[in-house]
Parts: sequence; C-alpha cells; structure tokens
Amino acid sequence: MATSLQFCFLFSTLLLLTSTAFAQQSFRPKALIIPVTKDASTLQYTTRISQRTPLVPISLVLDLGGQYLWVDCEQNYVSSTYRPARCRSAQCSLAGADGCGDCFSSPKPGCNNNTCGVSPDNTVTRTATGGEIAQDVVSVQSTTGSNPGQNVTVSNFIFACAPTFLLSGLASGVSGMAGLGRTKIALSLQFASAFSFKRKFAVCLSSSTSANGVAFFGDGPYSFLPGVELDSDSLTYTPLFINPVSTASTFSQGDASSEYFIGVKSIKVNDKAVTINTTLLSINTTSGVGGTKISTVNPYTVLEASIFKAVTEAFITESAARNISRVTAVAPFEVCFSTENVLSTRLGPSVPEIDLVLQNESTYWRIFGANSMVYVSDNVVCLGFVNGGEDARTSIVIGGHQLEDNLVQFDLAASRVGFSSTLLGRQTTCSNFNFTSVA
Repeated sequence: MATSLQFCFLFSTLLLLTSTAFAQQSFRPKALIIPVTKDASTLQYTTRISQRTPLVPISLVLDLGGQYLWVDCEQNYVSSTYRPARCRSAQCSLAGADGCGDCFSSPKPGCNNNTCGVSPDNTVTRTATGGEIAQDVVSVQSTTGSNPGQNVTVSNFIFACAPTFLLSGLASGVSGMAGLGRTKIALSLQFASAFSFKRKFAVCLSSSTSANGVAFFGDGPYSFLPGVELDSDSLTYTPLFINPVSTASTFSQGDASSEYFIGVKSIKVNDKAVTINTTLLSINTTSGVGGTKISTVNPYTVLEASIFKAVTEAFITESAARNISRVTAVAPFEVCFSTENVLSTRLGPSVPEIDLVLQNESTYWRIFGANSMVYVSDNVVCLGFVNGGEDARTSIVIGGHQLEDNLVQFDLAASRVGFSSTLLGRQTTCSNFNFTSVA
C-alpha cells in the first residue's frame, strides 16, 4: 500500500509539473504518435521528436525498457528554455536522483552547479555514465488514432544529459535514446501526465527499413490502412511482472528493473511442447536472473543456452518432416535452411510455428514464419533466434524481429501487455499507419 501511495503522490507531482505545458494549449489531444524507423545498418529502431527552443528535430534510438530520455548535451545543445534540475527538487525526486553535484567549468547544458544527476545508459553497448537531470521543451504530433494531427508541446519535459561518447554503437545521426520503461520520467508517463491520458502506449515496429512503423501514446483504437482498426477487443492480454532487481548497466541496490517482463510458462514448436527447465522461466527474486522480457534493442530473440538448444532441435526435427533441408549456418544465426522446399505465404515462410505459452494453454504468442525466419540470401533462410549462453541474465528476450508487424500495447495502469499477433493475417502491416494525411 505504501508503494501505491508513493506512486500516486509522485504521479500527482509529475502531473503538477507538466500541467503548465497543457494549460498553455487549448487543444486537448486524444493521443500522440511518433514515427519508428528500422535502421538498416544496426537494425536498431529510431524515432524523431523535436526538443529545445527554438525547436530542433532530433533522432533517438527507441528503447522500450529504457528508463528515460537521454540526449547528448555536449555537442551543439543550444536552447533558451533549458533548465537544470536543482538538488532536492521535485524533478530530482521523480528521477530518483538523490545526490547533488557541481560542475567545475562555465555553466552550460549538462554542466551546472547544485544539480542532481542520474546514470544515462546505452543499453545497446551496456555502457553507462553520469549525467545531469534537466527540463526542456519537447514537441510531438497528436493523432486521432487514424491520422496525424497538430503538434503539441510539453514545456517542462524531464530528461538526462549525457556526454557524446555514450552515442558509440548507436545508429548514425542519433542524439540519444528514448526510454519507454517503467519509471516515473519515461516518455510514456510524462506524456500521460501532461495531457491526462490513460497510462497506455503501443508500439508497432515495421519490418521494412524504408517505411515507418509507429508508437502511440494514449489509448486506441489504432487504425491502419486499409481500414483495419485495432482496439482492446483485438488484442490478447497477459500480465506484466516486475523484476525486483534492475537490469540496467549500473544501478543502486534495491532498484527494480524498468524493463517489461511477461510470464512465459512453456514453449511449443508445431503445437508440440518443448522440454525445457521451467525454473529458468521464473524470475529469481533475489538475483533478478531468469524470466522473459520484451526488448527493442535486441534485434532478434535471445534464448538461454539450454532453452535455445531444446527449441532449435525441435524446430529442426519439425522442419525435416516437411523436407526442409538444413544448410551451413550464417552468423549470428546457428540454424539455417535451404529455401528449396520453403513455401511463401501471406504470413511469411511456411515453417513450423513457435508458441510462447503464457498464463494458460489457450493464451499464447504465436510466431509465424515472417517473425521467426530471416532471409540471408535468395537460397538460405535462418531461424531468427540467437544463443544467449549459459549465464544469460534473462532467459528469454523477445527481440525486435519477433515484434515486427505486431501491435503491442502496454497498459501500465492495469499492469498488462496486449498483442495483436501478426498484422499480416489482417492484411496490413505496421508501416500502414497513415502518416501522410493530416487530420
């Protein structure tokens, strides 16, 4: 109960801090959208928002489980509305930043006296460093759910400054990372506070590097061409779980993970149960090891070594029964096949389906060929799962490729995640949101 009351107090504080931004706008958006692009070189998913005064469009790597927005303040950060968070301020409390610091040079974004700091985390390279908490203007597009609308701004958006070196390993041209994780200053909760949205957001990743996917902040329905509308009745829901031990690169004792964990109970291949050590599917509440999380910074699903072995062996057996021949592996994959006897269907290559069974046998996340397989050449297709090794921190990490062309909604108030299964079965894709026609 204390935790719930504390959250309500902090959410109310965030609402008060951001209400000024909304009060200055007579337009009340129904929801917000940001485009999501798949970077061809890194397979990272990037988005664009505008920040600062005057507004500057910036590109960011989208990090589903990231703690907050962090931005390179070392290079060309110029803004008349930048405000560092002073020690013991409400902003510091929301960010979980208890310490105070000084900067021994002339004041500038990212370097001010009597400010609090956090540890911006490059979750791709697993690198973290110190950074100043600050506020500035952020602007994104509103939406009706079907079309983009006018731009709206949050004048006191809380974020972290980071040094330029933290961008190493990220997609070319980005200025930081946009965290949507389970924290009080993630993008999702700040937008919900600013515009009195329900604490929901949805992500729909495109499989194409030339056509945008989309992220929605606020409730649905979510509409895609040609006339496909997705709402809560269109989704299958499963509970979210909190990992009590942080999975960040650096953290304090007692910090919980900001990432999204779900309860996979078993795995099936071609509707046949795979024998695995089910202990690995639960989160160890002392160490935080185990369980299943959803990630946009892992391009492919990662399985702990023994789970990987069991799943791939089952997949190879079921594929052989269809006369699909195994061929030499192509890194980073370990299991590849000739395309000779692999038929193409609307749901991708015709291969054995993989089911992640959730809270009961009738609730499962089915992975069809479009999400399980990766073409590496005209003649070779590989199973898009990688081996996480015996010491995997998380037993199953559902990666970007397996999320593509699926609408995934995170309902934070109800602590559940809803998924559509592949939109290809509904004759649409995540790149079919109508970005071109303004409402």
